[in-house]
Amino acid sequence: MRPRTIAAVVAVSLTVLAPSAAPPVDAQCTVTIGVVMELTGPAGQFGQAGAKAVELAFRDLNEAGGVGGCKLAAEIRDSQSQGSVAVDVAKQLVEVKRVPAVIGGIISSVSIPVLTSVTAPAGVVQISPASSSPTLTNLGREGKSGGWFFRTITTDALQGVAAAKYALDTGFKRVSIIHVNNDFGVNMVREFAKAYQSLGGHIVSTTPYNPSQASYQPEVTKALEGNPDALYLVSYPDDGATIARTWISQGGVRKFLLNDGMNAAGFIKDVGPQYLNDAYGTSSGTPSTEYFEKEYPAFSKLDAGAPAADRSYDAGAILGLAIAQAGKAESAAIRDAIRKVLDPKGTVVYAGAGEFKKGLGLLKEGKAIRYVGVIGPVQFDRYGDITGPFRLWRIKDGQVTTTGEMSAADVDQLKAKLGD
Repeated sequence: MRPRTIAAVVAVSLTVLAPSAAPPVDAQCTVTIGVVMELTGPAGQFGQAGAKAVELAFRDLNEAGGVGGCKLAAEIRDSQSQGSVAVDVAKQLVEVKRVPAVIGGIISSVSIPVLTSVTAPAGVVQISPASSSPTLTNLGREGKSGGWFFRTITTDALQGVAAAKYALDTGFKRVSIIHVNNDFGVNMVREFAKAYQSLGGHIVSTTPYNPSQASYQPEVTKALEGNPDALYLVSYPDDGATIARTWISQGGVRKFLLNDGMNAAGFIKDVGPQYLNDAYGTSSGTPSTEYFEKEYPAFSKLDAGAPAADRSYDAGAILGLAIAQAGKAESAAIRDAIRKVLDPKGTVVYAGAGEFKKGLGLLKEGKAIRYVGVIGPVQFDRYGDITGPFRLWRIKDGQVTTTGEMSAADVDQLKAKLGD
């Protein structure tokens, strides 16, 4: 595949004042980035929040002067929370729009087929803000991602361990599990179960479900058998709310352990905050920065704690800064520059237009920067995975509050103790 460069108008849309003449150095141009998000379907709340966050990151970068003198633009497509649809729209972005990078998907069952069928074969950078399946790490180990894939969320192999420890620390000694029956749900539960049982917890039952069902009464009835201390619900906000309401209406104990995407205002409202005062969960990353907590709601009309919003902003910011670092919107150059804008020895650059202006100026001077984003400082390993802290949270009076943190070192130490 020929290089995706601005000059060839392959990866970018280029607009100049005099189309027939060679563009001057300061000509207006636009770098178009593909965004594949779950705007509808079971993960719709995630994708809507994520798409707006990417747009905010690009707005901030553009207000800071753009990347290489060019404006960033997001070409957004809806995966409908389906892998087959995601592949089709990703192909349009890569093969027709000729984008040098794709941000997305949100759920692993979207990101995996996009990676294996579109971006890796085409040699196009892909950054997922929220796909946490260990399968993506394994694809890297097997050489099937080609080094093109990155994600701004920790793998379930780590999050499952953090959730297991938090559950036991909270007093949940015997749990029933209901989980979405896809790559994300299966892997999260596998990692959780391994750690939870090794630490002394007892799993009463494990019940998978298929998304978007009219009723989840059979699954809940099965999970209620054996009188568990709590329900570990691995789901998405819409289906999760239906399952939680069914659990409560059938007399289930009002104690829950939730995955990261369930700390959503919509989920809390749909279930009823009065029923969730003993709901706990884990998320990768630190709480949103003051900047994001103020700016994102004003820009998007969504809550700053909306699922996947914070890490989607960081995905857009890292990508934009990498284009500036590379000096061209070419896929291979962007891939090689991504880790450079997270240089531990570089000058720290935070989120927001003012900080981006500082960072872009430093890059122009040939100096190193370290972007410390909304989810805190991160580093990508050789497979595109991040390491970082885990936030421990609970729902109280309808609000998600932070109760503590587990560092990456804490999780690694616990995994070593468990023999992982």
